[in-house]
Amino acid sequence: MTEKKHVLIKNALILTMNPRKDVFYGGSILIEDGIILKVQPGEISLPAGDIQVLDARGGIVMPGMINSHTHLGMSFFRSLADDQKDRLRRVLFPLEKAVVTDDLVYWASLHSYTEMIQGGVTTLFDMYYFEDAVARAARKAGVRSILGETVVYFPAPDSPREYGGIGYAREFIQQWKHQDLITPAIAPHAPYTVDGDHMKECYELACREEVPMTLHLSEMPFEMEHFQKDYGMSPIAYLDDLGVLDSRVVAAHCIFTDDPDRQILKKRGVGVAHNMVANIKGAKGVAAIPEMLELGIPVGLGSDGPMSGNTQDVISLMGYTTKFHKFTRLDPQAMPPESVVEMATIGGARALHIADRVGSLEIGKEADIVIMDHSSPSMFPVYDPYSVLVYGASPRDVDTVLVKGRILMEHREILHLDIPEIRGKGQEYFEKVCSLPALKDLGLKIIRPEN
Repeated sequence: MTEKKHVLIKNALILTMNPRKDVFYGGSILIEDGIILKVQPGEISLPAGDIQVLDARGGIVMPGMINSHTHLGMSFFRSLADDQKDRLRRVLFPLEKAVVTDDLVYWASLHSYTEMIQGGVTTLFDMYYFEDAVARAARKAGVRSILGETVVYFPAPDSPREYGGIGYAREFIQQWKHQDLITPAIAPHAPYTVDGDHMKECYELACREEVPMTLHLSEMPFEMEHFQKDYGMSPIAYLDDLGVLDSRVVAAHCIFTDDPDRQILKKRGVGVAHNMVANIKGAKGVAAIPEMLELGIPVGLGSDGPMSGNTQDVISLMGYTTKFHKFTRLDPQAMPPESVVEMATIGGARALHIADRVGSLEIGKEADIVIMDHSSPSMFPVYDPYSVLVYGASPRDVDTVLVKGRILMEHREILHLDIPEIRGKGQEYFEKVCSLPALKDLGLKIIRPEN
């Protein structure tokens, strides 16, 4: 009989994010085989056998943060073509066609995972191409990952045929369906890039294989105009009419919604990924999140891809989210810090439909945990830990990260990834992208030292 592996976290200011929102000062958490066995104020007696003790030294210990929408494989394109109009169709689609490969996606995803771990993200929902490469990176990184293979109406980097992502997704799901910490999914890009018949085919595959589905929804002004003109309804109403909305679906953005749209999302149990920073950076608008939360729609925070939101941590999103919603409503009490921390943790778990396993520090849940260092000036004093996290914290304050009880980062040191090797691969792809004739034809500004 093998001995059980224990991890004990002690001397912690614990934000449980449980239904009572219990906060334990000087608290402890005992983990056994990746599962939370005890969480309580005060000390826990050490069990016999193999045990690792982590001293939080009074720092905030909280559930790992959840990034509900991103594009990991785009991290080597960060800072390229920022602030361009119609960047998706004018720059991104041609760029991906020219340079995106299985190898690029693998190394760019590892680069993204490095950033995620350093920012305290323990769960994410990705949407991109070559998701098998992302899955291999996820397995190496040890981060809990829901990975959606993209489906579009045109030939894509990982398929020479239109809608080839459906066949890729079918094989991808079969290969990765029973892997620990990795959940394969299908990701029809958007209602304007996937027609009704293929959208239903994606949904039917998700239902048959019992996997999630994600898509961009009600994000673009041209999208809203198109569906109103051609169908006389919103994109959300259109998808509801197709019968493809239910509780397995995570909809990214949902910027342009009215009350009937929000009622559909609530009725169908759709999770919403709120990408605040990417949306305001792109000057698209901001989703009506307070109204969604009032209705009980599950909402999580998303960074979007590193070409859109640029950073992929969730800590930065929290401050922007509360401040912007306060500003738009001229109400300092709108979107209080506690509600934003909830969106970053258990709320994100609800949006991704995995709140039975992660998102809060409760007995029986998997031990996805972040220890925040409180030694930086902006993290002291701690009158209100929620306010400190939302208004004062940065990714640099993340000290230690665990996923299912495994320590991925301790005292800011990632323990299992070769960071210089990943950065070196990124440099190689940076040089390749800089030399693309297509970028010069677009007149994009690239500032770099001359060789």
